Amino acid sequence: MKRTKQQSRKCSRDPSSHGEQNAVSIDRLSELPDSLLTHILSFLLTKESVRTCVLGQRWRYLWTDVPILYFTWVSLDFIRRFMLLHNKLHEIDSFRLDLSDDYETFDERFDEPLLHAWITSAIDRNVQNLYLAAFDTRIFPSRCFFTCKTLVHLTLDSCEVVGGAVCLPRLKKLHLLYPYFEDDESLTELISGCPVIEELILDEPSTVMSSCIISSPTIKRVTLNFEGTGNRFNILKMNTPALDYLEIADRLPLHVEFGQLTSLIEANINIFEDVVQEDYFLYSRSLLGFIDRLCIVKCLKLDLSFRKGIIESILSTWTTKFRNLTKVELTADCRFLLKFLERADNLETLIFSEVCRCNGKKFRLPKCLLSHLKIIKIATIKGEKHEFEIIRYLLRNAKVLETMEIGLGSCIGFEKRFNMHHGITRLPRGSTACEVAFVGAVKGLRNALINR
Repeated sequence: MKRTKQQSRKCSRDPSSHGEQNAVSIDRLSELPDSLLTHILSFLLTKESVRTCVLGQRWRYLWTDVPILYFTWVSLDFIRRFMLLHNKLHEIDSFRLDLSDDYETFDERFDEPLLHAWITSAIDRNVQNLYLAAFDTRIFPSRCFFTCKTLVHLTLDSCEVVGGAVCLPRLKKLHLLYPYFEDDESLTELISGCPVIEELILDEPSTVMSSCIISSPTIKRVTLNFEGTGNRFNILKMNTPALDYLEIADRLPLHVEFGQLTSLIEANINIFEDVVQEDYFLYSRSLLGFIDRLCIVKCLKLDLSFRKGIIESILSTWTTKFRNLTKVELTADCRFLLKFLERADNLETLIFSEVCRCNGKKFRLPKCLLSHLKIIKIATIKGEKHEFEIIRYLLRNAKVLETMEIGLGSCIGFEKRFNMHHGITRLPRGSTACEVAFVGAVKGLRNALINR
C-alpha cells in the first residue's frame, strides 16, 4: 500500500522516525563482518585500534584480530601487554616496531630476549612486512629475522646488519636506513640470501664501507645514498642484469665496475664534490666513464653541481651516444649541457636547474633540437645576459619545440624580471607551435606588460 502525502509529512515530523533511522545506521555498522572491521582498524596505529574497544560490546575484542601491528610512541609496557593478548591464531601481515624516539624512556630491563620474543611471535605467524627502527644499532637482534621464510618486505632503520647465514626466500624489497654493518661482506651476504629480491635501498650507512658489492640476477631497483654521511666507498661493483632503475648520491667511487645493464631504463645520479681529489684530469675521465655506463637509459637525472667543471680536454673528446634517451634533467655547467645535447639525438624533454656561462665557446647544433626536442624547462633564471643568450639560442634552433617553461627567480628585482619577461616573449622562435610560459615570481608582470 502506498503512503499518502499526509502520512509522509507525519513521518518526516516525527522525531521517533529519525531515531529509528539512526538505529538502523548503527545496526548496519555492527552487522559488518569481523574481517571488514579488522581491515578498517588496520589503518590505525595499534594504540588507536585498541581504544576502539570502548565503542561497545561488538568492538570489545576486535583489535585482537587486526593483522597489521604498528607500535610507535607507546610505552614498552603497552607492547608487552598487547603481545600477550593479541590473538595467536591469526597471521600477522605487517609488524612495525618504531623505537627510534624512545631513548628517553628506554627501560634497562627491556632486554634482547624480550625483543626476540616479539619478533619471533610475528615470524611464527607468517609476517610478510617487517619494519624495525631503533635509536641504537644494538637494539634489534638481526639474526632472528634473517631466516624468515615469509618476509616479502624488510625495512631496518638504524639497526645492525650482520653477515652469516641468511635465508629470505620470498623477500622482494630490502630497505636499509642508517644501517650499521658488521663488515663489508655483510651486505653482500645479505643480498645473496635473497634469491628473488627486486628492490634495494641503502641509505646513509653509519659505518665506513670501503666497498659496495651488489650481485643479483633479479634485482630491478637500487638506491644508494651516502650524501648525508662523511663515509664513501672506494669500490662500487654491480652485477645486476635485470636492473631498470638506479639512484646514486655519493662522491665518485675510485673504481666502478658494472656488469650488463641492458635493462636499465631510468637513472638518478648525484655526484657531489670530492674534496680529497687531487688529480682532476683523472677524476674528469673517471666521471665521464661513469656517465658512459648509463648510455642506454631513457630517463636520466644528473646532478654535477660541484665547484669544478670537467676538464675541457676530456669533455671535447667525449663521443658516447645516448640513443635511447628521451628525457633528461641536468644540473651542470653550460659547456656540459650543450655537449650532452650533442650526444642525445632523440631527446624530447630537457630540464635544467640554471643557466651557466659558456664563455663564448661555440658548439655544434645538436640534432635533437632540429627533430625531437619538444619540452624545455628552466628551473630558475636570475636575469643575467648569458641566460638570455642561451634561451635565445634554444628558441631559435629548436624546430619542433612545443613548450618552454622558465622560472623567474624571486631574488631579482621587479624591473629585471620585467625586462627578461618582455625580452624573452619577443625572441624569434624556430617552431611556430612553441609557447613560452613563466612560473614563479610573476605577480604583477602581466598588468605591467599591458600598461606599457
